Amino acid sequence: MRRRRFIGGLGGLVGAGLVSARGGTAWAAPGLLSEAREWQAVTAPEAAPAAQLRGVAAAGPGLAWAVGEEGRSGSVRGTALALVWDGTAWQRTDPGFGGYLGSVAATSDGSAWAVGSDTSGTARLLAWDGPTWRETDYPGRGATGTSLAAVTTGPRGHVWVSGRNSDGSVLLHGHRGRWTWLEAPPATTTIPPYGIHRAVCGDIWVYGTELVARWDGTAWTVLPAPGGIRAGFTGLLPVARDDIWLTGYDYGIGGPPGKPPGVRLLHGDGSSWEYVKAPFGVGMLSGIVGDAQGRPDRISGWDFWDQTRAHYLRWDGTAWVSERGPVATTPVVMNALAKVPGSDGYWAVGTTSTSPSSTALPRIER
Repeated sequence: MRRRRFIGGLGGLVGAGLVSARGGTAWAAPGLLSEAREWQAVTAPEAAPAAQLRGVAAAGPGLAWAVGEEGRSGSVRGTALALVWDGTAWQRTDPGFGGYLGSVAATSDGSAWAVGSDTSGTARLLAWDGPTWRETDYPGRGATGTSLAAVTTGPRGHVWVSGRNSDGSVLLHGHRGRWTWLEAPPATTTIPPYGIHRAVCGDIWVYGTELVARWDGTAWTVLPAPGGIRAGFTGLLPVARDDIWLTGYDYGIGGPPGKPPGVRLLHGDGSSWEYVKAPFGVGMLSGIVGDAQGRPDRISGWDFWDQTRAHYLRWDGTAWVSERGPVATTPVVMNALAKVPGSDGYWAVGTTSTSPSSTALPRIER
């Protein structure tokens, strides 16, 4: 089950209330906590119908990127969609291919990287060169068994991409124009990890339905798979190696056509996962971000029982508490969340429909 997708279906039940960690004991180290905020909708450029934004990243308050897809027809892919924020407004840029972009990552020097796939199934790796995106070559490009799913960046020009090549490697590393697939983790999985996160300490985490693993620069540590029935995982935040948050959704067993997913919020200690009840139960959690020190901060989500506004969660030191986006005249499905470096701001992006219909247009909030 891939992450950041159109949600199909209705029905189900929902939970409510505030959610504390282990009876109210904070799992994160104490420190300054983010304050409650008022989210606002931001105008998105026009896009072809059946459009959605699937990833967002920011270099600072005056520069950010959002990526996704437009013009999709049912299961037939449309055209890759890419936007750039110049500090005043979002503007369209042209990736130049049919397909989609699913992930984007930024660096403090104003560069960015994005990954996706074209309509032929070839994985695409793009670099932002200032005015536009340019194609980047990498080992195994176009080869059978090669896929790229998500991207993250580090200091001094380092870039990591989760995916898979024909040898079973799941992590691609780039630095100053040189790209190398790292050794495969000691685990067998039929579904490659589709998420990636760089921890403050420098560890690189990859995650998916069947694999959660940490690369420390020399070796892999594989954690127990998070499990779930028809589950998808959308975000991972390692506060420490024994303090890990994982967000997503789970469709469960069977159910009528159109059944909505249930929220998945897991906490791990490095050897096992514990289910945490979220403030709402039917829908999905679509991403998680930490503060500058890597501590829990915000989660974005889609609430089935209140679909015309985004349902964010804020960590108050002992609990995840609800925080709502502005009310819209359409459904609001947020697919990705990013912290803005050098500020107390955030970007959240998504779409205005739970299916790839003609009513689906990009949605942006901050």
